[in-house]
Amino acid sequence: MLDLTYDAPKPKVIAGAKHDWELVIGLEVHAQVATNAKLFSGASTEFGAEPNSNVAFVDAGMPGMLPVINEGCVEQAVRTGLGLKADINLYSAFDRKNYFYPDLPQGYQISQLYHPIVGEGEVLVEMGDGTARTVRVERIHLEQDAGKSIHDMDPNMSFVDLNRTGVALMEIVSRPDIRGPEEAAAYVTKLRQILRYLGTCDGNMQNGNLRADVNVSICRPGAYEKYQETQDFSHLGTRCEIKNMNSMRFMQAAIDYEARRQIAIVEDGGEVDQETRLYDPDKNETRSMRSKEEAHDYRYFPCPDLLPLEIEQAWVDDIASDLPELPDAKKARFIGDFGLSDYDASVLTADVENAEFFEEVAKGQDGKLAANWVINELFGRLKKDDKDIADSPISAARLGQIIGLIKSDAISGKIAKDVFEIAYTQDRDPEEIVETEGMKQVTDTGAIEAAVDEIMAANPEQVEKAKENPKLAGWFVGQVMKATGGKANPKAVNQIIAAKLNG
Repeated sequence: MLDLTYDAPKPKVIAGAKHDWELVIGLEVHAQVATNAKLFSGASTEFGAEPNSNVAFVDAGMPGMLPVINEGCVEQAVRTGLGLKADINLYSAFDRKNYFYPDLPQGYQISQLYHPIVGEGEVLVEMGDGTARTVRVERIHLEQDAGKSIHDMDPNMSFVDLNRTGVALMEIVSRPDIRGPEEAAAYVTKLRQILRYLGTCDGNMQNGNLRADVNVSICRPGAYEKYQETQDFSHLGTRCEIKNMNSMRFMQAAIDYEARRQIAIVEDGGEVDQETRLYDPDKNETRSMRSKEEAHDYRYFPCPDLLPLEIEQAWVDDIASDLPELPDAKKARFIGDFGLSDYDASVLTADVENAEFFEEVAKGQDGKLAANWVINELFGRLKKDDKDIADSPISAARLGQIIGLIKSDAISGKIAKDVFEIAYTQDRDPEEIVETEGMKQVTDTGAIEAAVDEIMAANPEQVEKAKENPKLAGWFVGQVMKATGGKANPKAVNQIIAAKLNG
């Protein structure tokens, strides 16, 4: 089981030319809310539609158009907060964040600065060494997404697609509790897992539905502990923000590069400028995007078009009563109910669809055997064929049938792999395959003994060698299996051979 560690983790230490340094990382994860309509309009959120086809008048910033809150987006934010064990604020309000950008037609973004809908929560992050620790979530607020600028369609012009404009985002802001690139990736991975279990975000990073802004700073050993004691940020170094990370691998590389860049500046006598940077994966470097604006530069003020959002505790309680079983609870149940190892339970619960498929396979079957077949045989074959569990050619019920045939000794594990291959590629019922293809295991000990006697009679020298060295008995097992077309019960074969050699 996991060793749950709630205090500061062992930080990643980077050796500079003059000193050792530690990393301090905080993340702002932007998760697209899983709803069919946008935050303040009825326009579709469908991905991949024709440019500028999913745009309502309010999204386009047309004069006189007023936003109307989408209750479904609010419910999804509350559901997310409950899933992160966070405080739900019954009173929240929207603010205007004013700035100009070509893909922001209103000239401002409606967000929540002063009164977010969700307060402090936590994410339990599992590390590769078998331990886990808690990363604190400071807040979750709702806001509009911006559009998309396209620069590679014309050498002289840029184009703007407003389909994404107004799509609801949850900005999930962590405390600066993360101490290394691997832990940052583990945090985002766990957060994505929870969101997918909750059904509040599909977590598709390739489409930009989940992306992170990563704040990185460096400090000397011991400084972070002083920050923890005092909550005084002056103990930490100046942070730089790396925008729009949508790859775990690139996120880790960007953090490592940025930390080393800051160390080089400080050790050379310079000062790190607080700024927003972009990561270039081709060059494996971060580059300056703009100096970091302070909050007042955005001229935040309460949105005059929207009343404060007041929700009832009874509504929150109703949402809480309908929460699904979340990853940590499901993993613990798999370990307890099915006797799975921590590793196998982690693999099976990493994705909600995989977990549901496994449970269907294991229904009424041997849980450990079911896990072995799902992880090794099915997942391995799906990866080879570049398929997801949703596209599995063999259903959970049919894979469960194969498990049942093995446990009843109708087929051996070796024959089961042949049955699996036929069921996977030909969409056939496993029990029908065993009957029509003559694959039923030979369990008649008389027939097996006759085969053993015949082989031993034909190989007396090998018998004598096996009597002197029991390890050579395996040769007879192989011969019997070959003679019976692999259908003999391996356990019975081994027992009969052992009895005859020791008799």
